Amino acid sequence: MIETPSLVDQYCHGVLRTELGLGTFEAHLARGEGPPAAGTTFFDTQTGFAVRRWCPPLLGLEPHCPPARYLARRRELGVLEAGRRLLRGSGITTYLVDTGLPGDLTGPGEMASTGAAHAHEIVRLEPLAEQVADTSGTVESFLANLAESVHGAAANAVAFTSVAGLRHGLALAPEPPGPGEVRGAAARWLAGRRVGGELSDPVLLRHLLWIAVASGLPLQLHAGLGEPGLRIDRNDPVLLTDFARATAGLGTDLVLLHGYPYHRHAAHLAGVFPHVYADLGAALVRTGARASAVLSEILELAPFGKLLFSSGAHGLPELHVVGARLFRESLAKVLGTWVAEGAWSLTDAQRVAGLIAAGNARRVYGVE
Repeated sequence: MIETPSLVDQYCHGVLRTELGLGTFEAHLARGEGPPAAGTTFFDTQTGFAVRRWCPPLLGLEPHCPPARYLARRRELGVLEAGRRLLRGSGITTYLVDTGLPGDLTGPGEMASTGAAHAHEIVRLEPLAEQVADTSGTVESFLANLAESVHGAAANAVAFTSVAGLRHGLALAPEPPGPGEVRGAAARWLAGRRVGGELSDPVLLRHLLWIAVASGLPLQLHAGLGEPGLRIDRNDPVLLTDFARATAGLGTDLVLLHGYPYHRHAAHLAGVFPHVYADLGAALVRTGARASAVLSEILELAPFGKLLFSSGAHGLPELHVVGARLFRESLAKVLGTWVAEGAWSLTDAQRVAGLIAAGNARRVYGVE
């Protein structure tokens, strides 16, 4: 039996502090642009079925119980107690939490106490730049404050993360923009934005990425499936090939988040570039009962020291549970099959499982 007693969730968000009705809960199971089609439910997805398989027993119910019964039990326990049982039942011992999303979400401290685990902050670059823009009166002050803010955030964060692919697409010019180019882009953006306006200018996105690269912290880049309405063909990780080449040897690791359905492309880049790593989160959570097949495809190409477990969870503690359970089950199935066939030794399989579950993340991020 392949065991992974300790899991480092190398990318996730906090959980909601509020009670959820059926519709709101369902909305977090699928990242669509609207409600499910009439007469259907988002519980009828691979993620929804995985929630019904793994989460009810943690709340004292039988696996696969009906959604209405599960949510009634959740409300009976209360959001805090349900969250405590779910997070502690996930087996995750360390959370790396992206704090850049709006909403009533728990931060790293609450995740640590609720889940009886360690937790560290990941800083999302684009909201940080937007906050700086809201309080900077001139182009010069904006650019100076931006560099200072990224530098300051690096003192307490374990990584930066960027959604440049979601805001513009990953086909960005790989080299750093020149000072004049940056000032011109900043002037145009600041002149046309209102307070709270999103950053999507490609020049400023590149500038922000290169400030983060200079910090030396790992830089996580969102790729593959993402926000509703996203053109995922613009978010294929292979579009980052030139950026990966441009950042090689600078001392900053790049972590390709999500990746799915381009998970083989992410695995390929992790195999080509020493400083590039691939995340497993969305590829497994989205595919549910088929997760072991997808994991096998990733393991075809990526070196085993370059893969990182994550849940990618947002809002629902159930998604932390599902991410962890699908990972454990899939990894045990895939590696166990190779051991049974004689292709791998049990010792090697156990060592690789430990690397992907926690060891690689501890090395990359320097966490417990």
